[in-house]
Amino acid sequence: MLERLPMSSAITSASAPAHSQDDPVWQAKVHLAAALRLAVLHDFDEGIDNHFTVAVPGREDRYLISPFGVHWSEARASTMMVFNEAGETLEGEGVVELSAQSIHAPVHRLTGAKVVLHTHQPWATALNMLKANRLLPATQTAAFFDGVIAYDDHYTGLAADLSEGERLSQLMSGGKTVLFMKNHGVMTVGDTVAQAYRRLYKLEKACRTQVLAMGTGQPLNVLTESVIQRIKNPSPHDRHPRSERERLFFEAMMRVIDRVNPGYAD
Repeated sequence: MLERLPMSSAITSASAPAHSQDDPVWQAKVHLAAALRLAVLHDFDEGIDNHFTVAVPGREDRYLISPFGVHWSEARASTMMVFNEAGETLEGEGVVELSAQSIHAPVHRLTGAKVVLHTHQPWATALNMLKANRLLPATQTAAFFDGVIAYDDHYTGLAADLSEGERLSQLMSGGKTVLFMKNHGVMTVGDTVAQAYRRLYKLEKACRTQVLAMGTGQPLNVLTESVIQRIKNPSPHDRHPRSERERLFFEAMMRVIDRVNPGYAD
C-alpha cells in the first residue's frame, strides 16, 4: 500500500529550497514542472513537444516555460526559462520553440490567462479528428464543460507567427477556458496551474468516455439543460468550493508524482 505523504509535501517537495513557500515565482516554477511530469504519467505528452506556460507572477509580459528539448518527465523548477512575446530568452538557458511563442504568448496577452496548457492528448485529439467533434454533455464530467469550450474548426498547419495565437485567442473570447483544435489537439487556460491542469485532466476523461460510447454505435443520451445547470451550479451546502477542489486535486497529484517521479522541485 502506498504511503500517504503529508499535505505539505505537495506544496514544497523535500528537495525544494526553504524559501520556496514565500516566493510566488519559485512556486510557479515548481507547479509548472510538476504539471509537466504529471502529463507524462497521464499520457498527455509527446516527449519534448507541446507546451505548458505560466505568466511570471507580478508580470503580464513574461512567461515561464521548460526549455525545448527537455523531456517532460525531466522538468525541473530550477531549469525553467523566462521568455517574452518577441521570443527572447530573458532568464535561463535555451531558445523558445516557435509554436510556444506564436500560440502561447498571444493567448496569455489577449485572454488574460495566467496559465496556458496545450497538448495532443489522445482521447481529446481523437474526438477532434471527427467532423462532428463537439463534446456532448452526456456525462456528469462533460456537463461541467458545457458552454466553456471554444472550437477551432479550421486547422491551418504549424504555427509560425503571432497571428495564429491571436486568431485562437479571438475564438476564446467570452470567458471560454477550453479550446478544441480540429485535427490538432486541445488547450486549457486558467488562473493557476492547479485550475488549468484539473481542466485538462477532466477534459481527457470526458472525451474518452464519449469516444468509447460512440464506438458502440448507439445514440448518446444527452443530459437536459436543467440537469446540466444543477451540475454546474454548486449547492449552497457544498463544503468544498471549486477553488478548494482544484487545490486539493493538484496537491494530491503532486503527492503522486513525489512518489513515482520525484525531483521536479529541484
